[in-house]
Amino acid sequence: MDTDIERRKIFLVDDVNYVLTTIRERLKQHYEVYPAQSAEILFELLEKTTPDLIILDIQMPDSSGFEVIQQLKGDSRYKDIPVIFLTGNKTDRKSVLKGMSLGAADYITKPVNNEKLIECIEMQLDPEKINANKPIVLAIDDNPSILQALNGLLGEKYKVYTLPQPQALKDVCNRVVPDLFILDCQMPEMHGFELVPMIRSMPEHEDTPIIFLTSEGTIDNVSVATNIGASGFIVKPIDEEILHEKVSETLVDYILRRRIRSALAKDRY
Repeated sequence: MDTDIERRKIFLVDDVNYVLTTIRERLKQHYEVYPAQSAEILFELLEKTTPDLIILDIQMPDSSGFEVIQQLKGDSRYKDIPVIFLTGNKTDRKSVLKGMSLGAADYITKPVNNEKLIECIEMQLDPEKINANKPIVLAIDDNPSILQALNGLLGEKYKVYTLPQPQALKDVCNRVVPDLFILDCQMPEMHGFELVPMIRSMPEHEDTPIIFLTSEGTIDNVSVATNIGASGFIVKPIDEEILHEKVSETLVDYILRRRIRSALAKDRY
């Protein structure tokens, strides 16, 4: 057994004793698990030792998981500790999106699946696994400086592929499967809106999100983009904060929908 994994500390926060006991039993062979039945106990533990990861229930009577993560992320001592949310409703997209926006690294639904639990934890504790599983973003723009900027701005959190020639879209999609497309609206060889039917014709991209880039943030462009199924719209020159917010929000929503579909499909068999 990997002794490095054994030494990793996990704080497990849930007001239900059965949940604490069950999950602790599943994890104790791999990690050093510290159970906490309230937010108050969590912060008492934090004064004594620093964990590698926190698993946090969203719904607790004394303090919600949302309030707790805001406290954690607002404290320089704890802000870099990854937090995985526990939720009792796998279709509660609103709560998961809120948790992610507050800084949660991932989420797990109850009843907890052992394999999924370990996978989720290791994704946060092993940087190489995180790197290998970064969401894939394919950016298409005829301007090399825009592509270079997108790569620089997004490359730390995402695996970014850039394409200056829209005609090569299908060739690229034969080699990689993007989780998000960023398309320039105006390109000399092919209008960005024309690429949408090409993307949607690929079975694996029937609902893959698309964000449009344009130097003309007109109502007409926004309307056209929305009508053909765009998930977002960013006006050039690119604002870094807006870009990150839009990409993060779009990908979290898409990955959540994908997980829900997968879970529902498994439930039918």
